Amino acid sequence: MEHKLTAQRDWTEGGIGELSIWFRGRPDNGVEPLYVAISNSNGAPAVVVHDDPTAAATDTWKQWIIPLSVFADKGINLGDVDEIAIGMGTQGNLTAPGGSGKMYFDDIRLCQPREAL
Repeated sequence: MEHKLTAQRDWTEGGIGELSIWFRGRPDNGVEPLYVAISNSNGAPAVVVHDDPTAAATDTWKQWIIPLSVFADKGINLGDVDEIAIGMGTQGNLTAPGGSGKMYFDDIRLCQPREAL
């Protein structure tokens, strides 16, 4: 799932420091890594893979919090984010065989770091 951003492209405003995504899969999903990628219009995306390789098979809602510094460390300009993508498998590799199943994503948002709240 990819989404081009037209508004709120500056992910540094207001003390923003984390990306929060709630997700749920199904136990019968194929085991594939869950990832988030963000990009700027002038560069390659930065990809972060979930620590749990079986996250896609989680059948209860889970929150995944990613510090934005992880993306910045991979070269993304957080002041001008162009696109966000969420997926399973290897980002950008549509030729590799993978698993199948259904995923649900909800409440994708930017937030202040938990210690700042």
